[in-house]
Amino acid sequence: MIRKKGRESEAKRIFDKWDLHAEEIGFVTDDSLMRVRENGVTVAEIPAKSLADDAPVYMREEKEPAYLKAARAFDPKSVGSPGDLNAVLLKLLDTPTIASKEWIYHQYDHMVRTNTTVLPGSDASVIRIKGTAKSIAISVDCNSTYCYLDPYEGAKIAVAEAARNVACSGAVPLSITDCLNFGSPMNPEIFWQLKKCVEGIRDACVAFETPVSGGNVSLYNQNLRRRTSAKKIGGLVRTDSPSLCGENPPSTVADEVRAIDPTPVIGMVGLIEGTEPVTSYFKKAGDVIILLGESKEELGGSEYLKTIFNIKSGPVPRLDLGEAKKLVDLLVALSKKRLLASAHDCSEGGLALALAESCILAKGRELGAVITNELGSLSKEAYLFGETQSRVVISVDPENLKNVCEMSESVHVPYRKIGQARGASLEINSWIQVPLVILTATWRNAIKRRMDA
Repeated sequence: MIRKKGRESEAKRIFDKWDLHAEEIGFVTDDSLMRVRENGVTVAEIPAKSLADDAPVYMREEKEPAYLKAARAFDPKSVGSPGDLNAVLLKLLDTPTIASKEWIYHQYDHMVRTNTTVLPGSDASVIRIKGTAKSIAISVDCNSTYCYLDPYEGAKIAVAEAARNVACSGAVPLSITDCLNFGSPMNPEIFWQLKKCVEGIRDACVAFETPVSGGNVSLYNQNLRRRTSAKKIGGLVRTDSPSLCGENPPSTVADEVRAIDPTPVIGMVGLIEGTEPVTSYFKKAGDVIILLGESKEELGGSEYLKTIFNIKSGPVPRLDLGEAKKLVDLLVALSKKRLLASAHDCSEGGLALALAESCILAKGRELGAVITNELGSLSKEAYLFGETQSRVVISVDPENLKNVCEMSESVHVPYRKIGQARGASLEINSWIQVPLVILTATWRNAIKRRMDA
């Protein structure tokens, strides 16, 4: 930490308040040299640039993984209809990736000296800064399936989702930290994944103006994995592991060393000033439900394909960073004008899961929704479970509807009124109708049931 000259005593009081020890160990010079002195004697002197800009850069061998050609060529439409859409929704809610993480975070102190104003489970947790009108919003995101299928696009999406999540709370994204989890960089295919993910993070952070304040790297995450036989059913390859889906695999496969999927986890912080944070759940019967952002026929790499069909293939959703930034800025502006009743990011599971979660996130205050919306050119499955990026479900008081629509139009963010918050079930056109009590039990108990088994 570099303190402003003359304000040392102020900084010391802050450290003392939080029982932290701090000492002055040096000062900034203008000669571009880093010196270390002991008892007045210079024991080290080195150009500062050589410790940063001139540090050695390893250029390892890299190549695109062989599996990607077949994985990207897969057409999600080839899987056909899943049948009962109510059952599909419940199965997705029961997936640990989507289900409530309450069993985990309730085992830890998440109140932070009673400063937590929005608890875990919303798009972002929010911590107030006592004595000010400011709060900090925090979100952690990554979709490793996207990064497996397209490391560059997947890493961009991780940053963008983290930005959307803090913006859904009303916060301006400030900066990120990252945790890069990969296999061995000595493997040219793994190094290619790592390089592409870093490039994606860089480009997204430039777009959102969010510097990387720090991070860590965990490499060599791999083990010996026994691969099972695979069967081709119709045009699909089904295996015990969705990551093995591809075209015409052999009937028996040898054991192999397998790395984890590339997982660049992004932690984002944002700042809320002068307003109350926005939360994810529907508040009041009669509020209008709006979908911000455009929906596309994008099911590749989706939780729907992976959970329902055991397939981890297809082209991942494309992320336009310009559109993503416009949406984030709009969410912050709507929040500052207090026009939002709720805001919830569309991510894993698509629109249907975002709506379900908005209905049931508030324990004891669940509120249903009735959705009536035309598909346009979309398939039913893509409308419900597609994971097109840069989309958010918001609810607004009818009195604020005109202002919300005008603000969205002014910044060219697509929007569509899709329904109303009311009742004790989630109804989506004539396809889905599930009581909230069933949605809630499925979503809240999924991880607990597995851990107690």
